[in-house]
Amino acid sequence: MQLVAWLAAALSTFDARPVPVDPSLRPVILVHGIHSDGGCMRRLEKHLRSQGRIVFSPSLRPCTGRAPIEELAAQLASFADRNLPGRKFDLVGFSMGGLVSRYYLQRLGGLDRVEHFVTMATPHQGTKMAWLHPGRGPGVMQMRPRSQFLVDLDRDAEVLRQIKFTSFYTPLDTVVVPARSSAMPQARNISMLASIHPSFLLEKRCLRAIGRALGGS
Repeated sequence: MQLVAWLAAALSTFDARPVPVDPSLRPVILVHGIHSDGGCMRRLEKHLRSQGRIVFSPSLRPCTGRAPIEELAAQLASFADRNLPGRKFDLVGFSMGGLVSRYYLQRLGGLDRVEHFVTMATPHQGTKMAWLHPGRGPGVMQMRPRSQFLVDLDRDAEVLRQIKFTSFYTPLDTVVVPARSSAMPQARNISMLASIHPSFLLEKRCLRAIGRALGGS
């Protein structure tokens, strides 16, 4: 995924520059996926800053599947408490980052902090590709369909109706298999013909769609 980070940084040089912060807009925390870091969110971060938002892109480690998702969610919770103490914010998760974000919301008190939750190509129902992943760490196994982790999260997924929840996915996804695993009954599910899994971090039309979902342009 370092290639994605490089592409995101390179493409962002052609995008609109950040504008002064609009205090009427909520801050946003972006959560990256597996084998990645905050650098992969660079283009989306710049797009949201061009709308006047405060944006954070923490790097959660280790994000190779060797650490359980609960551990990464605890890092996210600590980051939010340090950087946005007492403030409401929006939360955007890509791929496994969406599951990290869900655990934060459903188990670590995030529902009281977050106004709008957006996921992009997240295996909410698991992905068959997790069976083929070369690693066998807990984070990888938790993304398998019907894993104990996912079954447990689904038990009280109805609490996600308490906040705005949007899930983007592409039917062309070859990482989240089947692609409809990204859909959630509690969410507004939006299908886009994005060509590859990380398109939501790279394609301008995808960035605009995410910005519109959050209430921007």
